[in-house]
Amino acid sequence: MTELTEFLFPAPARRSTAGIVRWWESRRLAYNLIVGATGALSLVAIRVITWLPPAPRSDFLDWRAIVVFGVLANLFYLLGPAVEIGVEKLGRGRILPTGPTLYRMGLTFSVGLTFLPTMIVGLDWAFRILRVLL
Repeated sequence: MTELTEFLFPAPARRSTAGIVRWWESRRLAYNLIVGATGALSLVAIRVITWLPPAPRSDFLDWRAIVVFGVLANLFYLLGPAVEIGVEKLGRGRILPTGPTLYRMGLTFSVGLTFLPTMIVGLDWAFRILRVLL
């Protein structure tokens, strides 16, 4: 298996509360690095798009919003182990481990959410062009 495959499709955690929490916490740094790199790329793209004519804008995201996003992303990350522990307890060990799937889904959602401001700023730029043309 490639490293990416091993990262995205890891072996599940040992089926105990402590094992599940350890499994999730061992992946938090990678999650933060991926979401942080996505955020940095998004900020650069936003900066470039806001400089584009027509009617370039000087307003930019407030640094406090970026910090709040990072804190919230980590708080929501805690839902992963909480949900997996809940599924394990409710299923009494009869349900297949959900951690790897939850991790992939959460990471994908977080990366998409991190790119959302870029998409909004891109749409704003497109509307600025349309206003000039029409």
